[in-house]
Amino acid sequence: MTTTPNRVRWTTADLELFPDDGKRYEIIDGGLIVTRAPRWSHQEITGRIFAALDTWSQDTGLGRAAINPGIIFTDEDNVIPDVVWASIDRLDLLMDEAEHLTGAPELVVEVLSPGDKNEQRDKQLKLKLYSQQGVQEYWIVDNNLRQVQVYAPRKCSAGVGGYPTGRR
Repeated sequence: MTTTPNRVRWTTADLELFPDDGKRYEIIDGGLIVTRAPRWSHQEITGRIFAALDTWSQDTGLGRAAINPGIIFTDEDNVIPDVVWASIDRLDLLMDEAEHLTGAPELVVEVLSPGDKNEQRDKQLKLKLYSQQGVQEYWIVDNNLRQVQVYAPRKCSAGVGGYPTGRR
């Protein structure tokens, strides 16, 4: 009988031990993901999406947008999406004392960075995580294809939701 060794399961407490070195440290299902600071074009697109959401939010008073907020879903699921939007009512329930979100905002946006690992993280790992945690809408922005994939949960007859694949 062959057994595989147990993999290290990282937690939110472990993130406190990492240096403030300009890298992003995220945890999904206990797995550590380390990425470099995003490139200029990535940040430019992120800023434009935030600006549009922020302007709309200020005009309507319905919610607030943020760039790169920390979301601590669980002790083993701690991510830093590019942009989020949350309604005023929901934001009050989600924000902890350190001003991190502790649950699902209504909208999460990820701008794809180049590379298969980055694409796999956003299109598979984060898609699954956001669906499981109750994010109402997830946008994946692909600047190279000039495309935004929009995922919103749908309910089947059993009342169980998930994200159907789709593009807008």
